[in-house]
Amino acid sequence: MKETQPPTTMNLNPTAKETASPDLGFAAEPIANPSEVVVIGRKAFLAGLPLATTLRPSPSCNAAATCTVAALLDSIKDSGKASSFVPLSDDGKSVKLTIIAPPPAEKVSRNNHPFSPHFISDKLEGLRAAALKGLVQINVFNDNIEEIMGPVAAAIARTLPLYDSKSKKKDMMTIKKENAGVCVSYFNHQGVALDPASPLWASARAVAEGVRLAANLGDMPPAELDPDEYATVCAAVASRLAKDGANITLQEIKGDDLRTGGYGGIYGVGMAGRCPPRMIVMTYTPAARQWEANVGEEHIALCGKGVIYDTGGLGLKPKASMCGMKHDMGGSAGLLGGFMAAVELKVPQKITLILAVVENSIGPESFRNDDILTMKSGKTVEVNNTDAEGRLILSDCVNYASNSIGKVDVILDMATLTGAQGVCTGQKHAAVLAKTKAIEDRVFAAGLRSGDLVYPMLYDRLLMSEFDSKVADMKNSVKNRNNAQASCAGHFIESHIDEAYEGDWVHVDMAGPDSKNERANGYGVALVLGLLKAPGFC
Repeated sequence: MKETQPPTTMNLNPTAKETASPDLGFAAEPIANPSEVVVIGRKAFLAGLPLATTLRPSPSCNAAATCTVAALLDSIKDSGKASSFVPLSDDGKSVKLTIIAPPPAEKVSRNNHPFSPHFISDKLEGLRAAALKGLVQINVFNDNIEEIMGPVAAAIARTLPLYDSKSKKKDMMTIKKENAGVCVSYFNHQGVALDPASPLWASARAVAEGVRLAANLGDMPPAELDPDEYATVCAAVASRLAKDGANITLQEIKGDDLRTGGYGGIYGVGMAGRCPPRMIVMTYTPAARQWEANVGEEHIALCGKGVIYDTGGLGLKPKASMCGMKHDMGGSAGLLGGFMAAVELKVPQKITLILAVVENSIGPESFRNDDILTMKSGKTVEVNNTDAEGRLILSDCVNYASNSIGKVDVILDMATLTGAQGVCTGQKHAAVLAKTKAIEDRVFAAGLRSGDLVYPMLYDRLLMSEFDSKVADMKNSVKNRNNAQASCAGHFIESHIDEAYEGDWVHVDMAGPDSKNERANGYGVALVLGLLKAPGFC
């Protein structure tokens, strides 16, 4: 596969890529002499383990270390976090120990992952700063370590964002020491480290790398990550996977080729951008022996909304609402990271990744309210809200998936689509609109297994009446914003799937879970692995 050279971009922040980020590694053997140790496990489980011995105190300090660890555990009620310095030797050497105890299983909601990955991420606040200053060893304990390994790796990765443009003079925490970073080890119910030969180590590394990639893309300002640069990132991912032996193809349709090809949604939304809009298609075909060894020949299409920046177009967003719109490509980033991780793990399913990458900008070429777009489906859309652009570009993607890439069993589209999603399912659970109960249950279960939580929305095609138009097949925004508008937006996308398509379809609106505290979360990477039942997410 041909290497793609980075294009010249309008980068307003040329020093950004010089900023250091903490390394994240996974190993069966904990590192020696860490500056800090973090222990993660349920309180009742940890109480039965000789935790103090894992800190390697000298014989003369063993009793004091044991007492300190016991006191930390006693200070936690059912769940919580406690920290203290634990003495290791008579010469004054000590190590900072932090215990994070997730809630007991019986206190975890049926709609949450049993080990509460969100709780772990919240309690690991400050990990990034510590990992820039020294070595942090994280030891994870559980009786079924194989079931939580991947989700916990994703939870840890979310706390170690790669992007940072703080100057070294202003913030010394951005200066990474040579002997610094994070190492994660896993232990079973007997306190025995997971076998170094276990394939689950690859799963932990793959999901962590995918989450950090997706979050990094989401955090990058639009002057640094424009559509040209995003295409370069995709090409680099495809090239790396191909060099590792995967059967990967990469295709890009952009600019006038979108217009002549009938992609009116993608072209219409993106034609005012400084960089041309594009649809990026990556396909992974597994080796024949993988088809034979596992499931049938399932082909899954992943369609992602990649609005690099959303001004709202001529229907301009208010200034407060526009801040953070660099995250409006989070659906595409999560699917790219999930695709990368799945290919690295050699999953048996064929996967086609379809990303619509645009800038919803203002300029002489902007599409307008009252314009009519002819979509890839052939249907016409009267624009009544240029800020309802995500559904337009995804509609072209799902149509392409339904009739242009051979037989497809499942089309999944994912997007930061509506503010109404947060009202519908909240900030931690993405909202799911599913064609069938079977795919709804499958994605819901994938969310529980992976920690990228989802919850179903109302599915009823009667909602399409919200888009009635006098002059076109439909409008792109609802008449009544109080009538299940998050479901309506998903049904709009569904309406552009080819009528001859016989496979399943599911829409994931992850506007809420996509980011937290102005940072992208890398949501969707683990969900993809859960959907595919990759090792560690079964």
